[in-house]
Amino acid sequence: MLRSGYSSEAVLQELSARKFADTLDSIGEKQLIQAGASQDLINTLQSGVYQLSPAEIAAIKQKPSQPSTTTTQAVNSPANSVPSTPPPEVQIGGTMYDHLKGDLVYWHNGSLVPFDDEALERKKFYLLFFSAIWSKEGRQLTTRLSDYYNQVVPQHPELEVIFCSLDRSAFAMETYISQTNMPWPAVAYDKRSGKAGAMQQNIHQVPRIILADATGKVLSDSGDSQSDFNKVLADLDRILAHQ
Repeated sequence: MLRSGYSSEAVLQELSARKFADTLDSIGEKQLIQAGASQDLINTLQSGVYQLSPAEIAAIKQKPSQPSTTTTQAVNSPANSVPSTPPPEVQIGGTMYDHLKGDLVYWHNGSLVPFDDEALERKKFYLLFFSAIWSKEGRQLTTRLSDYYNQVVPQHPELEVIFCSLDRSAFAMETYISQTNMPWPAVAYDKRSGKAGAMQQNIHQVPRIILADATGKVLSDSGDSQSDFNKVLADLDRILAHQ
């Protein structure tokens, strides 16, 4: 975000309204310095003045999760409800393209711009990545997924990763995307309450990755309470090997 023209003072003003839910590790500090953060901003983040209390952070991480059987079912289910299990191969609410078209953006030349719907329509598999800047594990997974994406997608253009932000502001989401150089599209922050963003209604803990096919059928899920990212990526490798 600092690279996009926001000053350290603007960041401090944002923090005064929205708390910081993580510690500033050495990686995060290095990224901020490279982006032009002032020493005052670094010192403020390290001081913990704008940080959520341990109890508040624990409350966020301990929110109960509800399993979903299809991505499109999550789109049509109210938040915190237990979704019913549809019959096999039944599509609820349309294709993944129907849910995502017109709602995606990606990082290009220092800002977020609309993603090409025509390119989206050609995708067969979608790896939904739910995360937020305040999640240390989420930032670590972002680096791992970026390496995976850059190695696999050139050989398998039928795959797309979609970032679904659980950040608390558009500012935080854009900062996360810019700092980590996410190579994939994301659901626009102002679309999170719409047809695309509704997919995260039953997501209560991050990070989480869900693999779905073009119809919205869930093929693999890392889960909430005991996340297994290796399982999802291994399942994806097996699927792509047969394409």
